[in-house]
Amino acid sequence: MNGFAWAAFGAGLAWSASAALAVMLVTFAVAVRKGVHRIVDVAWGLGFTAVAAVSFLASAGTGDPGRRALVTVLTAVWGLRLALHIARRGRGHGEDPRYERMLGKAPGSRNLYALRVVYLLQGALVWLVSLPVQAAQYVPGPLTGLAWAGVVLWAVGLFFEAVGDAQLARFKADPANRGRIMDRGLWRWTRHPNYFGDFCVWWGLFLTACDAPAAAAVSAVSPLVMSLLLTRGSGRRLLERHMAERPGYAEYVARTTGFFPLPPRG
Repeated sequence: MNGFAWAAFGAGLAWSASAALAVMLVTFAVAVRKGVHRIVDVAWGLGFTAVAAVSFLASAGTGDPGRRALVTVLTAVWGLRLALHIARRGRGHGEDPRYERMLGKAPGSRNLYALRVVYLLQGALVWLVSLPVQAAQYVPGPLTGLAWAGVVLWAVGLFFEAVGDAQLARFKADPANRGRIMDRGLWRWTRHPNYFGDFCVWWGLFLTACDAPAAAAVSAVSPLVMSLLLTRGSGRRLLERHMAERPGYAEYVARTTGFFPLPPRG
């Protein structure tokens, strides 16, 4: 498929970078006012939503209108759901222990250190990971079977993420489960259904851009980076290190796969 709008795409990259930066700076200002930096996790989903919306506006008159609307809606649904879930989960809690430990090592101002190593870094990652969403906006021609396969993969990912989060929230809300390992529902099939869901979402969004080889080429780094973050990133590593101290977790690891869903062993 020919006609990828390179010049418009280049200009759009600048607009989307500005959108990601704006979301992170506003979030930083709110966090400093509240004295809690954990709200940057809420900005993660909001940043992707903002980038998708700005890319949709910037690409007017270039890419296929149906594809532009589709990738924008898919990204917004994923990003807003994630932001709302994290906001609800963190309501009434103090600082996240991850950020407390990180900022405890700050050389100088904790807030300026957080701005550099948390907010600006996450803003850059939002811009990088969202490249398929941005590139898809400039792909001419109607959606093909490859793009619709991406939509199906996105839906599988959203299911795993949303259902896994809901199951874990219900489990934690029951006082009888305090100190116990969540190994029910989707959590019987993978120790990280929410991370696996993110993996599917971003590979699915990548496929929506693959109808144009140029768009696929410039955005292939996105799902690769997201896959690395999800499978090797600090979130999973720190979580499993913390969970390893709980009784029964070693047995859970022995019978439940760490990422891709599989029937439990034993």
